Amino acid sequence: MKKIILIACIGILLLGGLGVKTAPVDVMENEMEKKALITDDIDPLVDIAVTVDILAIRTLDIIDNSSDPDFFIKIFINDEEFISSIWKDTNYLYDCWSVTKNVLDDVETANIKIQLWDNNPNGDSLCDISMDANYEDTGFDADLTYNLKTGHWHGSDQIQGDPSGYGRLNGCDDGSAYKNENDCELWFNVYQEDFDNDGIPYWTEVNVYGTDPEMCDLGRDDDNDGIPIEWEHKWGYDPLISDDHQDLDSDNDSLSNIEEYLTSDFCSDPYRQDVFLEIDYMEDGPNGEKSILPELTKEILKNPFHRRNIVFHVDTGEINGGELIPFDDKSDQDEILKIYRDYFTHNNESNWRRGVFHYGIIVNLCNMKGYAFSGDTPPYWGYIPGTNGFVISSSQMEKNTHKLLLRTKTLEYLYASAIMHETGHNFGIRFGEPFGCDCWIGKYPWQICFWFIRNYKSIMNYQYTYSIFDYSDGSHGRGDYDDWANIDLTYFEAQ
Repeated sequence: MKKIILIACIGILLLGGLGVKTAPVDVMENEMEKKALITDDIDPLVDIAVTVDILAIRTLDIIDNSSDPDFFIKIFINDEEFISSIWKDTNYLYDCWSVTKNVLDDVETANIKIQLWDNNPNGDSLCDISMDANYEDTGFDADLTYNLKTGHWHGSDQIQGDPSGYGRLNGCDDGSAYKNENDCELWFNVYQEDFDNDGIPYWTEVNVYGTDPEMCDLGRDDDNDGIPIEWEHKWGYDPLISDDHQDLDSDNDSLSNIEEYLTSDFCSDPYRQDVFLEIDYMEDGPNGEKSILPELTKEILKNPFHRRNIVFHVDTGEINGGELIPFDDKSDQDEILKIYRDYFTHNNESNWRRGVFHYGIIVNLCNMKGYAFSGDTPPYWGYIPGTNGFVISSSQMEKNTHKLLLRTKTLEYLYASAIMHETGHNFGIRFGEPFGCDCWIGKYPWQICFWFIRNYKSIMNYQYTYSIFDYSDGSHGRGDYDDWANIDLTYFEAQ
């Protein structure tokens, strides 16, 4: 027994002499964590899994002549294939599908391929979501490289230099806006398992920002520039260096970075142009009169803009818009201006939405039956700088469906046409500038100006308000005008 005790004591003395000391459990755990930092494990706190969320699918072409498309998706993560179910007969899908795959914790990147398909009895066909030109079966897919250290991706989609924006794919980006190539847009997000759920990967927190990867940093603003760390990280800004977000507007859409941040829930993008429109409408009338904007109108309205990567956001109740206005049989200009102040700016001239949103009002009846105006001036049928509002008569839209030349048009389409026309004035397309815009004496063939302006193939030309759902690109010969090249997204701002 004494020999055992003696040997133990000698062992302890020897260990002490060699500098080996016993340590509390928490110290040992800290040492293990430090060792983990110098291993190849990109995130020692979690078993890394990559998720691809498909947020939206929208058609930009006629995909199937016999019916609406039957979409399904294929996603490949590190060459493993995942296939969604089929969504039958729909042009527009939201919050569609999600795929998650565990990946190696010591490999920096994951490869992702996204394909959009239309299911057909005679053989499935690929839809175009790529900026690459189509050739046989190529030029349709999106190929991405996702970085586990930064949480960013590049390839067919990237933060800057991508016309369609980050997290959005557009088949028209290969120059096929006026060609039918099964063009669609697809919205998505890619992210990884993150211990503190702040969306900033472990590696970046530890090696770049010096933040705690076990503590959620959402809302943190160390550089005091008015925008939190998670937004700056997502869009490639340094959250440790103050930026002039109040004035920065990289995409020239008249929205500063502060305003882009405030509209994050709409998936706005500081490097791709966005347009915001709030629409309020009247309560039902005593005889069943309805002024609510049809849901499909919003989808129709988006397409010509989205083909050209101007993303059109309509708020009819999603974020503060869509307020109900008391019913009035007929609204004059003074009443329209009061609605603007009570329901849009809420009698606060500094309301931040004034510098972000255009404003549309759907009333039962007004005179004229629809017009643009500036809400910051006395009532004005207007084209002056600062024109940011418009009003549309719902009873007139109903009457239009019974007109002989418009009987083939749906109510949803007529609303969309009227809104796009009036919004054009918010973009600075004005009466007489170009000459064919709002020309009252050029609407019908027996009017002399009809023949001078007929090449102006624009929804802003009264000849085409309900027959051409587009602004002109100036390619139609003498008398035409390139609306798209000249729209001014700053025109609606208060002067």
